[in-house]
Amino acid sequence: MSDTLRDIRLFVAAYEERSFTAAAERENATQSGVSQHIRKIEDRFGVRLFARGSGMVQPTPAGDSYYRHCIELLRLNEIANRSVVSYGAGLDGEMVVGLMPTMTRSVLAPALARFMEVHPNVVVRILEAFSANLTQRVRSGELAFAIVPASSGIVGVKSSRFAYTPEVLVSGLAAGRAHMAPVRLADLGPLKIVVPSGQNIRRVNLETYFTSTGVQIERLLELDAMMGTLDFVASTDWVAILPGLMMADDAASASPRRLTVNPLAHPPIGIDLVLIEPARRPLSSAATAFLDMLAEETRKLSAVWGDEAGLYAGGPAGA
Repeated sequence: MSDTLRDIRLFVAAYEERSFTAAAERENATQSGVSQHIRKIEDRFGVRLFARGSGMVQPTPAGDSYYRHCIELLRLNEIANRSVVSYGAGLDGEMVVGLMPTMTRSVLAPALARFMEVHPNVVVRILEAFSANLTQRVRSGELAFAIVPASSGIVGVKSSRFAYTPEVLVSGLAAGRAHMAPVRLADLGPLKIVVPSGQNIRRVNLETYFTSTGVQIERLLELDAMMGTLDFVASTDWVAILPGLMMADDAASASPRRLTVNPLAHPPIGIDLVLIEPARRPLSSAATAFLDMLAEETRKLSAVWGDEAGLYAGGPAGA
């Protein structure tokens, strides 16, 4: 505690107790020490704060005014101390993470809320992009890590399995499909399907699935805007095939709100998600802690699809 704050605390104690002796007991000081601190304040301002006599000290008008400001100063000092202490419980530093829309729509919010509460002194930046962009940024070292669909190895990037998610059919309520009832896509055609562009790894997988299972397609629309895709599908007769992980909240709803979700069956299709990080450096403590929370929230959401239906191949395998 600084000398000035010590002076103020002793003054406030003397003012409230109306006794230097009682103030000394309250503040674990000596009576002479309290008297010296009060005298120092009075000498500094050239004005008496207390009228002394007959064992009691009475504040002067200057003392009354000074007291009102001192208690406000002590209150603000305590608020400042508490605000700093709250940041000392967790990690600190800066962390930049890249996530696909698959992760940002469902998993990010609960994981980030928990992380910010436990580690409030970490500066967090989240970049949403598709896999090609995220991979380049991880390799350059701009990102601590990213979660992307599995692909062939890339020089300078270390990868490890993170999770599996099934692909699901997403359509507007006007389609009239029973929510969460498994469907065979080949039985629904011809379909107008929104797909990601060729830069997205999922595009090749989806086209292979359409061809190999006899899906009838009336039209394809390329759209690399996930929120736009969801709004477009919700308000038209177009459909989309999207990762089940990002639709987990919709799937868990007893009745659809804007979108109907249907697992794909006969056969199912899914994607492996991997953690990628720069090969030349390990994850920081903050990045590791955030990754653990992402994995935990991913496990919770993935449970919507259930092992018994053959749609979910297992929980995330952390880094």
